[in-house]
Amino acid sequence: MTEIVKTIILGIVEGLTEFLPVSSTAHLIITENLLGIENSKFLNFFTVFVQLGAIAAVPLLYFKRLFSSGLSIYFTIIFSFIPAVILGVLLDDFLEALFQGYWFIAGSWIVGGLILIRIDTWLPAKTDALEIPSISYLKAFKIGLYQCIAMIPGVSRSGATIVGGRMLGLSHSAAVEYSFLLGIPTILGACAKKLLDYRHDFDVLFTKEHIQFLSIGTFISFVIALLTIKWMVGFVRQHGFTLFGYYRIIIGIGLSIYLWMN
Repeated sequence: MTEIVKTIILGIVEGLTEFLPVSSTAHLIITENLLGIENSKFLNFFTVFVQLGAIAAVPLLYFKRLFSSGLSIYFTIIFSFIPAVILGVLLDDFLEALFQGYWFIAGSWIVGGLILIRIDTWLPAKTDALEIPSISYLKAFKIGLYQCIAMIPGVSRSGATIVGGRMLGLSHSAAVEYSFLLGIPTILGACAKKLLDYRHDFDVLFTKEHIQFLSIGTFISFVIALLTIKWMVGFVRQHGFTLFGYYRIIIGIGLSIYLWMN
């Protein structure tokens, strides 16, 4: 299998999983292992950078909401982003070192799956559920705190944000769409942090070959994310999050069996 084919596969995985509550980073890590890709600084950088393609799909699909709703939606998103800035700087590297390894990812998938299966039972859909324009700055900040749970490997950023939104009274579709919008500054910030961390390695990261891999992976994730976002909103509105919960449990158990046998 050529490196280009592996890059395309990783782009597809990122585009499919970034906005689903299943942890895109965990899927990329497992896929990289299955493809036999050796760990390196470039691979770590690629795993973050390729998310830019997926997040670029959000402003394209939500152009009207972002550019015709006034400044309030930007302030709301900023309040949700503040916890990620503070705790991301203080705790990201610590949590990544503390909670690592494939066994931890498997456990996170299973626990997160159980939560998603039960969330609709705990919080049934209500006719008076909040929509995005009604989110207060305090609730926005609290949603941002939920998002920070995703700094633990295997915990989905979108999943944590969606659960937080539902816990704070958002409707199914509002929780999902707000997780999309909050992903814009969060992923941009994560990429900026990674660029800062690797600022002395640009000559290694941005070789002609590496730029080709980054471009292909980012473009593929963008295209797949466009399709995934449009599908997910309608699916969750009709079916809730239960299917994603079962999926997480199945792959968590599958990974555990694989690790036990190897």
